[in-house]
Amino acid sequence: MSDFILANEPVLRLGAFLGVFTIMALWEMMAPCRPLSQPKLKRWFANLGIVAIDTLAVRLLVPIAAVGVAVIAAERGWGVFNLVDLPLWMELVLAVVIMDFAIYIQHVMFHAVPVLWRLHMVHHADLDYDVTTGARFHPIEILLSVGIKMAVIVLIGAPAAAVVVFEVLLNATAMFNHSNIRLPKALDGVLRLFLVTPDMHRVHHSVVPTETNTNYGFALSLWDRLMGTYRAQPSAGHVGMTIGLNQFRDSARLTLPWMLALPFVGKKGDYPIDRRGDD
Repeated sequence: MSDFILANEPVLRLGAFLGVFTIMALWEMMAPCRPLSQPKLKRWFANLGIVAIDTLAVRLLVPIAAVGVAVIAAERGWGVFNLVDLPLWMELVLAVVIMDFAIYIQHVMFHAVPVLWRLHMVHHADLDYDVTTGARFHPIEILLSVGIKMAVIVLIGAPAAAVVVFEVLLNATAMFNHSNIRLPKALDGVLRLFLVTPDMHRVHHSVVPTETNTNYGFALSLWDRLMGTYRAQPSAGHVGMTIGLNQFRDSARLTLPWMLALPFVGKKGDYPIDRRGDD
């Protein structure tokens, strides 16, 4: 099974992305949670445009993929799982869980450190919340994230198959929990015991700083509950809440050039966890 995953890694990742994206986009059309405030075509052009730039930046500037790092670590005996003898299935599960926790910590860090928050503002400055928001990140943040992920892979000695599974899972859950879909309250309540749901993560995109700095998880909801960063619902409700950041409310700025310049020219506001705002 692991050989099949490795041999078909590009196809699996692309197929999962296109499949989940299509399902979420159609679901948003049929059962939206809240009306969009901005023209979808304009937002999607900018949001998907930055995805294309991110992909190109990684391909050009990162000489080896994350799965390749895992293969090298295994060949050279680097990392915990390459030093202990565990069943492969256990290594796969533990590696995916550990990498998901690392993404949680990384996410908190990008909210806590002002200079990193400037990069992460691009993700939060979207005035609406839908499947494309889940992929809207500044290229520099993406490159830093790739570096952090590779360091974790080497440290724990994650099996290459686990890396592929995690990358597919991360992309799929990011699109799912950023989707503008309406889930029955009972179903949402059951799902969020294990997974981050759209209603759970939407709170994180509120303009209210005390809500923005909650619900950092991407896949497993466990981390927010364990670390005390869980918030069940937004104070204004999911339809009444305002999405985005207080300092960026001009819809004319929903453009690709503005997103690329935002970390360098935009005010960081009162959102970083340190609360030392200098604007």
